[in-house]
Amino acid sequence: MKLGSPPSKGSGNGTSPLERAYTDAVDRVDEGDDIRSRILDAAVEQFGALGVRRSTMDDVARRANVSRITVYRRFATKDALVEQVIVREYRRWFDQFLVDIRHARTAADRVVLGFVSSLRAIRENPIIGGLLAAEPDMLVGSMIGDQGHTVAMVRRFVADQLRREQRAGQVAQEVDVDLVAELMVRISASYLAVPSQVIDLDDDEQVAALARHYLVPMLEPPRDSGANTPATGR
Repeated sequence: MKLGSPPSKGSGNGTSPLERAYTDAVDRVDEGDDIRSRILDAAVEQFGALGVRRSTMDDVARRANVSRITVYRRFATKDALVEQVIVREYRRWFDQFLVDIRHARTAADRVVLGFVSSLRAIRENPIIGGLLAAEPDMLVGSMIGDQGHTVAMVRRFVADQLRREQRAGQVAQEVDVDLVAELMVRISASYLAVPSQVIDLDDDEQVAALARHYLVPMLEPPRDSGANTPATGR
């Protein structure tokens, strides 16, 4: 199932990890290398048990029951291995997002479900959530240190979903879906990166209420569509 055209590649720094995850999810890329998959599985277990910084390629090789050389043949450096682990976790998140919203009846319900499930899935993910809890500087750095490509990629994913809603008549054509997606993603990222003293992110009802009261209204057309609406540069 296509979600629209694949996003354009980031300029300057090449393709970001999240761009590859998005493209793989859209195109339904299958992992055909069993050894590579086993190494990635072992890396997830290892990083979850000891953390990324303290884990070595030798640790991963032992967990995968392969030689150190085999690991390096598929991942030239530890950074490359970490990046591919994160790519795969994000790809699974993209897939799970679509599953979670599938049975919602309205666009508003899909926004609420998507917001709740995304925050929960990312925070509970043993790798991404673990990095947020134990090594936030590493994950936040990957989000903001690539000239905004990571945030832009999630924004494109959300905007594609909102365009589908527009085509189905669930969201008015006057709504700037790129701008709405930008706001939704940045709000989500801020809750993931900085702990809230007001909202209990472990309470799905509180998170759902936040989405219903403040994100869902973004789906409504602006009251004065000609009044100083920011340009999104599409």
